[in-house]
Amino acid sequence: MLIGNVGQEPEIRYVDSDVAVARISLATSERGYTLQNGTQVPDRTDWHTVILWRKLAKIVEEFVHKGDKLYIEGRLRYVSYNDKQGVKRMATEIWAENMEMLSPRKSTDETQMN
Repeated sequence: MLIGNVGQEPEIRYVDSDVAVARISLATSERGYTLQNGTQVPDRTDWHTVILWRKLAKIVEEFVHKGDKLYIEGRLRYVSYNDKQGVKRMATEIWAENMEMLSPRKSTDETQMN
């Protein structure tokens, strides 16, 4: 389970005529704090790649934008690939099984004014 903000516009593609896949970059943050001895621990932001399929991907395509706050439930998926230089790389993705949009929706009046 993650709560975070979308870092860039979602990437949407279709693998079949009607099977959508969305990829989003989600930032989760921990606030910094001060230890009892006065040591400052800075804010920390982690970035996660979230993959959404079918109906969730279509919802993302229509409603999710950079900066939106999302709640994601899913499972970890570990992938490996070779980069352009042929070096083997590992990545961790979250394959979403549930998503809730937490950002307030803009009303049509607000959208028309901007």
